[in-house]
Amino acid sequence: MFSIKCLTKAFIFGKFFRISNHLGKHRLLSVFRGPDTGSDYEDSSDDETIEQAHEPDFGILFDVDGVLARGLNPLDPAIRAINKLKDSEGNMKVPVAFVTNSCSRSRDKAAMLERWFDTPVSPEACIHAPTPAKLLTSFHNKHVLVIGQEHRKEIAEEIGFVNTCTVEDVRRAYPFLDMVDHENRRRVSVGNFSDNLNFKPVEAILLIGEPKRWESSLQLLIDLLMTEGKPTKAPESLSQVKQLPIIACNMDLVFMAEACMPRFGHGAFLVCLEALYKKITGKALEYEALIGKPCEITYRFAEHTIAELAKTMGIKRHIKKLYFVGDNPNVDIVGCNLYERFLKDSWINRRNGNRNNSINRTLPRSRSIPCDAALYEQTVTSMESLLVGTGVYNPEKESETTIPEDKVYHGHRDIAHEPELATPTRYVEDVDQGISYILEKEHFTITT
Repeated sequence: MFSIKCLTKAFIFGKFFRISNHLGKHRLLSVFRGPDTGSDYEDSSDDETIEQAHEPDFGILFDVDGVLARGLNPLDPAIRAINKLKDSEGNMKVPVAFVTNSCSRSRDKAAMLERWFDTPVSPEACIHAPTPAKLLTSFHNKHVLVIGQEHRKEIAEEIGFVNTCTVEDVRRAYPFLDMVDHENRRRVSVGNFSDNLNFKPVEAILLIGEPKRWESSLQLLIDLLMTEGKPTKAPESLSQVKQLPIIACNMDLVFMAEACMPRFGHGAFLVCLEALYKKITGKALEYEALIGKPCEITYRFAEHTIAELAKTMGIKRHIKKLYFVGDNPNVDIVGCNLYERFLKDSWINRRNGNRNNSINRTLPRSRSIPCDAALYEQTVTSMESLLVGTGVYNPEKESETTIPEDKVYHGHRDIAHEPELATPTRYVEDVDQGISYILEKEHFTITT
């Protein structure tokens, strides 16, 4: 293991050689571009100062539930782990972000993390399932129906959608649609109701989480999809109807809570919507974008966030490696491995001179990343996944290296079932053990 003294001598007497487990002898990447300036900077390790050599060139991504906490209480190993990343003043010395498939306001999550770990946490460091929809700027000004529960309109506005409506707004505008609600049947049968013809057509649908009263939401969604967002007249031919763009956040079929068995997640609602649309129209439902773990756009946005946080912290080195600590092999770990694959393919394309066309070359349409997205240029060349045993994954019931071939696949339809992708780079008992591993591997010491 190199000491700080050895590193200093390396700078004084010769070239500083950075350790890289992923690149080997290859030196990839030449440019780092910030979205705010568009300026380019040559990436040269040889030009780093001694001060920069003491800065981290890696970032850490944490899942929250099952890794840092269970419910509303932090885990003791998580408190110890975060303390290892703080200096004597309580500030983080490594750029970290929190990546969860939950759906809440970023400022609420940041405030909760601050209380748990007694360290400043920026709302920008909290990446929820819908957060990467910030990149879908072509939809931000459209009239968008937002499906979810508490704070759904506020969350949509937080990520850039400025002209939104809810299922309740649609029900009021078109009172004859919701006949699965028997109370509404009786209400409209004796009252003087009519459609609000001035209600603006819905132009896109943003599914940020499972709603209350699934049956009504499913009915109204199908109505909107069959009428191009204006359900005042039945379509003459379903084959001629152009499907509204659908952005779906969080594809988790189930999640683990206090019950003895998993509970339905947003992915279960999507399965219902897909099945109904197929049954009624004879066509497969198409997604404009799938967002949230394990999709690549979420990890790409997380890389961008880490770069921005590093810049805010005054770190001048480029972030070359990401670590993800998660508890769900089929979500966190599959996503890490998908992004590692994406990184490798992207760098191969760049080396072959296909820089501008590399971003989505291997991704299906529903998982593509907008080519015009305001993101920092990729500098990360590899990603490692650490699986903990404090959440979904139970090491007593499952082997970290053996994945049953006959296990029922709970992933989304648009994400191929590749069991090997659920294998982590490393299994650790808890996040505290994981942080110790990362700091030792990176030869990084935090002075307290």
